[in-house]
Amino acid sequence: MMSNVSAGGSMDDRPVAVIGAGPVGLAAAAHLHERGLPFVVLEAGDRVGASVRQWAHVSVFSPWRYDIDAAARRLLDEAGWAAPDDEGLPTGGQLADDYLEPLAKLPAIAPHLRLGARVTAISRLGADRVRTAGRDGLPFVVRLADGTEIAARAVIDASGTWRTPNPLGVNGLPAHGEPEAADLIDHALPDVLGDAREAHAGKHTVVVGSGHSAANTLLDLARLAETEPGTRITWAVRGGSAQRAFGGEEADELPARGALGSGLHALVDAGKLTLVTGFGVHTVRRDGDGVTLIAADGRTLAADRVVSATGFRPDHGITGELRLDVDPILGCTRTLADLIDPNEHSCGTVKPHGHRELSQPEPGYYAVGMKSYGRAPTFLMATGYEQVRSIAAALAGDLAAADDVRLDLPETGVCSIDAVSSGGGCCS
Repeated sequence: MMSNVSAGGSMDDRPVAVIGAGPVGLAAAAHLHERGLPFVVLEAGDRVGASVRQWAHVSVFSPWRYDIDAAARRLLDEAGWAAPDDEGLPTGGQLADDYLEPLAKLPAIAPHLRLGARVTAISRLGADRVRTAGRDGLPFVVRLADGTEIAARAVIDASGTWRTPNPLGVNGLPAHGEPEAADLIDHALPDVLGDAREAHAGKHTVVVGSGHSAANTLLDLARLAETEPGTRITWAVRGGSAQRAFGGEEADELPARGALGSGLHALVDAGKLTLVTGFGVHTVRRDGDGVTLIAADGRTLAADRVVSATGFRPDHGITGELRLDVDPILGCTRTLADLIDPNEHSCGTVKPHGHRELSQPEPGYYAVGMKSYGRAPTFLMATGYEQVRSIAAALAGDLAAADDVRLDLPETGVCSIDAVSSGGGCCS
């Protein structure tokens, strides 16, 4: 049932609309609560951390101390939360069950959380993108899939990029025939040792991509091959070498991330997978119950299944009536682009940034978290937590705190993982 959105009332009385109840969205809610600002959290899924749960079987690289937002921890501690070991490495499932769920159930958050609330569009009340006069004084209108409209003083978009993976095609477009073979193509991080085991056991799988998502899947497939005869693995990368996919290895300050690269390197050296370099997918062809990938240079790879681990991209479709200025390469704000360019920066070399770098020509709208990085794969949760801390302070009028941005991030040898030519995964 459609609600009536009124122009009356003070802007200060209207809530800040937070889109997404993942780690960064709920962190935003915690900081807004501490600042005494009204808010509503809109989550498209039926549980908090819906996207995180899609990779529940995967361990993150960063220990718990980097994965828990400071304001969220204060709220949880006040409620007597049994905090996990700061040095432990949670899986996506543990992150959702042991941190996000308890946080979402707190009295400070729960009354303001709406599940099954998918945002379809954002505009200004009574004004399209062309109108300038008085625009800044108009509340945002956030429209949901059921027709409900919410008037908000600001919007913090933490919806992420999980739902918009990059296609297989080397040129950024879906490969010819890719949609027709979709049932034989898994996107990043299928649970090949769990729910997806039957689809890959005793089969030949081609993994395309050279980011962390590809590495996780390759390592799991290798474990599967140890107990399932006939399981074969091919790793196809777009670049001329797989060296950058191995990352910092022993030089990485996050041991789990370094171990991922070392383990992948060991698989290649031991011949437990077939590495094919310079393979840019042009066409996907169904062949009976299997699939054949055809490269731009005419080479082919035949397999039973394909895992497309080619990274993710932001979807700005819901903001078509807002005045956004995004970088033409990465799809993030122009100011942020130079700070996070994966050709130049790793996860650990990104400079601190906050509300100013994330602001848009449309005052009050901020894309945060994975979405703020556009196509750059070098995002860490701790970065998103500092983003929303700064934004909440700015919305509360505390510019001194908003501008005092600080980040404590671990360094790594290589984290970009050739994002432009091969598609990288996020640095969770």
